[in-house]
This record gives sequence, C-alpha cells and structure tokens, in this order.
Amino acid sequence: MSDIMLKLLNVESSYGPIKAIRGVSLQVERGQIATVLGSNGAGKSTILKTISGIIDPRKGSVEFKGQDITARDPAHIVQRGLSHVPEGREVFPLLSVRDNLLMGAYTRRDRDGVARDMEQVYACFPILKERAAQNAGLLSGGQQQMLAISRALMAAPELILLDEPSLGLSPKLTKEIFEIVVRINRERGTTILLVEQNANMALNAADYGYVLENGRIVMEDSCAALREKDDIKEFYLGMKDEGVRGERRWKKKKTWR
Repeated sequence: MSDIMLKLLNVESSYGPIKAIRGVSLQVERGQIATVLGSNGAGKSTILKTISGIIDPRKGSVEFKGQDITARDPAHIVQRGLSHVPEGREVFPLLSVRDNLLMGAYTRRDRDGVARDMEQVYACFPILKERAAQNAGLLSGGQQQMLAISRALMAAPELILLDEPSLGLSPKLTKEIFEIVVRINRERGTTILLVEQNANMALNAADYGYVLENGRIVMEDSCAALREKDDIKEFYLGMKDEGVRGERRWKKKKTWR
C-alpha cells in the first residue's frame, strides 16, 4: 500500500470567472500532519473544498488512497474515509451536541461502532458529554470547535481536512485545540491536512508544509526547515533580521529562499 494518502495534481478551481487556486500540486503521507500556510484570500480554504467535493475543479485531479475522487459527491468522499471540518465550525445550532455528533456518522451503518466512537469522543472531550443534551448554538466558540472536530471523527475518517481551527479563539483555547489535533494524529493515527493562518502553531504541530500565495504553491518543505527560512520568519512568524530589514518587501520580492 502506498504511503501517499492524498494527492493533488495541477488542480485549478474558480468562483465564477475568478481563479482561486492555480495549478496546485501537493501530497499528504499516511499518518502525517501537513499544513497549508498563506494569507487571507490566498486560496487555502478552496483547496480543502475542492478535495472534499464542495467545489468541482476546472482542471487537475484529486486522488485519495490511490483512487480518483475528483468532483465526486461529498457523501461518497466521506464514505471513502475523508472528513472536512469547515472554517467557522458550522455546527447545527438548534440540534443538541449529541445529535450533531450523530450527524457526523450519517453515512455509517455500524451502530455498535458508532456507539463506541461516541464514547471515545466523550472521553477525549468531557465537556461535550457534560453538554450532550444542550443545543450546540449555546456552546462557546472553543466548545463548538471541539464539537466540529468530534463530528468529523464520528465518520471514522482516515484523513481529516481541518480549516482554520484557531479562528476566533483566544491564544489559550488555540493552544488547547492544537494539542487535541496532535493527540488525534498520534493516538488514533488519523492523517490531517491543516489550513491555518496562525503559522507558528501550524508549523509546530505539522510535519510538512506548503506555502500558498495568490492561489499557487510557492514553497514546500518540512516544517522544521520552513521555520528556518528568512521569508517565513519575517512574513509569517513576525521575526525580522535587523541586518536585512527594509531590503525585502513582500509585494516586491517573489523569489523564495
């Protein structure tokens, strides 16, 4: 079995006449946490939506576990073992926490397995068990993010697409969410593709990273190597080299070190 779980080749997706991603090629290995970094509007979320079937690409292909899933129905993609945690969480606010979790398992027919996974989710997120009967819309932002991740886990995925998990959360809650993401990867063996504007947290959590600019991948490397790149330090981590400050500007310089 190939170690490559997810592969995108020359993918182009658009919103009407506007190209959001252009010729994107990337791959995620089994058991890995990979991350896509980029400024707001760079096309990060579009990549995830294209993978999960929400958006059909104009060009290119998406392979999952060696099978072409390009433009397949999202329900089919979920059944194949791929779950998407969207930006902004998008829990069902008028449904209870428990019913939100059951919605995550809507493609499954193994009742015993669903019950076991429900208990595992409650063990991982005790606050969700405590609030199981409460409407999801009454949860805090951090609790809703926990619920959104848990809902994705209820589909028993091999790969989770995680879109901006820190959005709107305090630094303390962001740290807690990222610790949970790493634990899911390490303890469950779940592969994760993470889109995140908090580059410091993403690079510390992930194994491999891609940098997206104006819809194109402009750099890729191990996260350990990316953290040492001058451009990453300055433009994503807020660390400037006093010796070169003022000599490089994001809009003028397009050659990455």
